[in-house]
Amino acid sequence: MSLPLHPEATPGAVPNLLFDRFRFVLNETSHPGNVGSAARAIKTMGFGRLVLAAPKAGADVLRDPEAVALASGADDVLAAALVVPDLESALKGVSWAVALSARTREYGPPNAEPRVSAALAGQHAAAGEAVAFVFGSERTGLANADVERCNALVHIPANPAYSSLNLSQAVQLIAYEARLACLDAETSGAAAAGQDALATRDDVEGMLSHLERALVELDFLDPDNPKKLMTRLRRLFAKSHLEREEVNILRGISKHILERKTRR
Repeated sequence: MSLPLHPEATPGAVPNLLFDRFRFVLNETSHPGNVGSAARAIKTMGFGRLVLAAPKAGADVLRDPEAVALASGADDVLAAALVVPDLESALKGVSWAVALSARTREYGPPNAEPRVSAALAGQHAAAGEAVAFVFGSERTGLANADVERCNALVHIPANPAYSSLNLSQAVQLIAYEARLACLDAETSGAAAAGQDALATRDDVEGMLSHLERALVELDFLDPDNPKKLMTRLRRLFAKSHLEREEVNILRGISKHILERKTRR
């Protein structure tokens, strides 16, 4: 039995709004064919938001004959793809971002399995937040700085003897897991009324910037030799799935630290 491709076609299926909260971000993609194939991959799973951050071919990649050919029926997704100048712009307003990488990192966000990360993304989406899966360039993947912008790091556990996945294949696999997570979020009632609002990625970034200034004022953080303190704190908070109220508490602490130092 084939998987239904459009949620509105199945009675009691997930509202389109839940799917619309997912973004699939291709960062610095080189090959137009991968862009078209990625558009097709996400459409088959019911998604439609494709974002290209600094594509090597520029905005013209959306009209490239190879991209159009490999979109193969997902021309609408390809045509509606958003092209932005950098990854930070692609993640604007995103609450939960997942980086896909073929290699682990010593620092950065916590590691998660594809299914686990998709389930967490589904919970955030069910709470009304925007979520994103971020894929790096075909040749170099994601830089450490780009990975650190995300809340989780996912490595697809492929055959260790031959673990090379094409970019669009990775997108297809993650889109499938995200679809299952959406279906589960709808049936489990994850969007129940009264659920505490989760902090968005922008909320957390603002809090971290505020906290960093406070730590500098306390002489706890040396701005000329910061080492990995903020990176470790970023990882710590990524594990916590902060609520908006918790972010406000942390910002309030930082505010009072800065005000007390100023008065003294």
